[in-house]
Amino acid sequence: MSGTDVVIVDSGGANLASLSFALDRLGVRSLVSSDAQTISSAARVMLPGVGAAAEAMARLHDLNLVDCLRSLQQPLLGICLGMQLLFTESAEGNTACLGIIAGSVQRLHGGPGRPVPHMGWNCCRQLAADPLLMNIGDSDYFYFVHGYAAAATPDTTAVTDYGVPFSAVVSHANFHGVQFHPERSSSAGARVLGNFLAL
Repeated sequence: MSGTDVVIVDSGGANLASLSFALDRLGVRSLVSSDAQTISSAARVMLPGVGAAAEAMARLHDLNLVDCLRSLQQPLLGICLGMQLLFTESAEGNTACLGIIAGSVQRLHGGPGRPVPHMGWNCCRQLAADPLLMNIGDSDYFYFVHGYAAAATPDTTAVTDYGVPFSAVVSHANFHGVQFHPERSSSAGARVLGNFLAL
């Protein structure tokens, strides 16, 4: 792959560098960009995100990237907050999101042994066949850091249980998302990234 084959949307998140490094380890060079034309012409696009939904959507609007992202035909992978932005709305700031996947993102409810934000290693339970999950088993662990999540929808292909099940992996046409951080999830995360790059 060339450096323009994978464009990482400059969503302002703190995980841009770690995602680039993870792709480097797979032998793939990436380009971080907030330019709509560059993003539209990429073979694959990644939408990372760390922080609050309202601020992330405001940044996408300021960069005139909302319509660009909605109209993409190539594979897109939303990561953590980037996955949440694919949904219709988020209760975090009552934010209208990209509306690609029908559903609402809600605050996680904590409990004994379940602090919020959810931070740590958890498995995913696969619900449907998904090329992102090729060679991934229900005993593989992924690293999560989030205080909001989406309930399972028809586009959910894997869930993680944290008191109640939430969407851990979603796929809708060419749009895909993972609630965990594959770039911080060791060999299992590397397999997910590799599966996305093979789409």
